[in-house]
Amino acid sequence: MSHRGRIYLIPCPLGEVPPNNVLPLSISKVIDSIDHYVVEHEKNARKFIKSICPSKKQSDLQINTINKFTNPADLPKFIDPCFEGADLGIISDAGCPGVADPGAEIIGLAHKHGIQVIPMVGPSSILLGLMASGLNGQQFAFHGYLPIDKQDRKRTLKQLEKQSQQLQQTQIFIETPYRNNQMLEALIQTLAKKTRLCVACNLGEADEFIQTKTIDRWKMNPVDLHKRPCIFLFQSD
Repeated sequence: MSHRGRIYLIPCPLGEVPPNNVLPLSISKVIDSIDHYVVEHEKNARKFIKSICPSKKQSDLQINTINKFTNPADLPKFIDPCFEGADLGIISDAGCPGVADPGAEIIGLAHKHGIQVIPMVGPSSILLGLMASGLNGQQFAFHGYLPIDKQDRKRTLKQLEKQSQQLQQTQIFIETPYRNNQMLEALIQTLAKKTRLCVACNLGEADEFIQTKTIDRWKMNPVDLHKRPCIFLFQSD
């Protein structure tokens, strides 16, 4: 069997911070050696690659994008470079590829075809938020986005709160930044007053905000989260 390339899962910063402040040196070495990439958005990925390896020729990069507009039928060809012996890098828009990120589909294809997958160390907003929350880090669940419809969202929050109480489980989810204030209001109005809620906002940036308080205390001191990337976590004791 001919040598197959490997797939590197390359993390990037969560916000507008210098990559070298949060990423290990090994990542620049890997990016310098790879010309084939699957990314969430090409413009963002090129900017990130240039910030890590300024001397790397952008014209040498072969980039495919995977997001909600990608035709699923196109995905298998994205890993073709590996069958030709070339390594492939996967880059998310922010944080770690494959975690709340469409790159997971490419990683699944890699395992199906026996291609080695190498995860690299970098920031994950989900784990950073959990680490700093003071909530249960032994039992937790990430739910992605909750329903937009108000009544569906309320039912889902009640179900998650009941599950949290039964299992002592931390519930974690995200929201589109421009709907953060509505989500915080829904949490305050729906959850029990003694349920602990953590809001982790702008993680890794100079204006990072992380607070865990009971719902009744959040009612007294709400914050403005509009258009600020957030992770929401809660636990019902």
